[in-house]
Amino acid sequence: MEETIKTSAIEGEELDVRSVRSSVARRLGLPSAGMPVDRRIDDLVTVLLDATQNFDKPLTPERLWGWQAALFPSGYSGMHKIKVGGWREGEAPMRVVSGPVGREKVHFEAPPSGQVHKEMGRFLSWWDESKGKVEGIIRAALAHFWFVTIHPFEDGNGRIARALTDLALAQDDMQRVRCYSLSTQIMAERESYYDILERSQKGTCDITEWLAWFLGSFARAIARSEDILNGVFSKSEFWRTHAQEKLTDRQKKAINRLLDEGPGGFDGGMTTQKYTSMTHCSRATAFRELDQLTELEILKREGQGRAVRYKLAT
Repeated sequence: MEETIKTSAIEGEELDVRSVRSSVARRLGLPSAGMPVDRRIDDLVTVLLDATQNFDKPLTPERLWGWQAALFPSGYSGMHKIKVGGWREGEAPMRVVSGPVGREKVHFEAPPSGQVHKEMGRFLSWWDESKGKVEGIIRAALAHFWFVTIHPFEDGNGRIARALTDLALAQDDMQRVRCYSLSTQIMAERESYYDILERSQKGTCDITEWLAWFLGSFARAIARSEDILNGVFSKSEFWRTHAQEKLTDRQKKAINRLLDEGPGGFDGGMTTQKYTSMTHCSRATAFRELDQLTELEILKREGQGRAVRYKLAT
């Protein structure tokens, strides 16, 4: 689910978390009653699940065309009509630009559309030949860079490149599910991601710098996943230890928030005011419930008077 949200966020598109959860649940045959449905999210989830769940299927032009067509079912990107289900065409150069009209800065210019068919043929041949022969993470990095450099579609190239990255990784580890999100890490490093792409695409054929960045991002994605899993295990152990305590839903919500924040907790710790705002209760109720948590030795009180703060005791 996180991969779906972040691969769109990289392109500047924010997706509704509940709609993404609904789409993933329905695609995996899980209960989704009452959850909102969004067609364009459904289509993106379909692409990402096809890449990871069907990693053993061949990668063909038709499969890539289907992915891109699924991202733009109306044939429009925003208000602009684009070609879907096929390589880009036309004489106009495909450029990534920024800045005001008349003073645009060209960050990247893709090969002419007349070369796309040939370049994608070379790419797909390499894809088949490199499987099992090139180190998996290196193959994923090369595929990502090569694809976005060809820029074979009028739109959707970045999202499909990241789907290809997932496909390459799934083919390498033979796993349909993974506990890390490379797209989330790329989103966290979005500025450097575009910077390294631009430098590498404008330079020589040496993409060592891109490979080093990609491998570093991959390592940081794994480390981030480990932190998340450690937090999940810690939360599970906490509630197992305190399973017999009679707590209100408000108290559970506040404790879970503190657990999610990790060892550092809230900046400045939990206060009566923060508890009131978070749980929508009165100040008197907040004080009483925080005091109860202190007596149960779930929280510990620090400071006096207006400076009182509460932190997890363990």
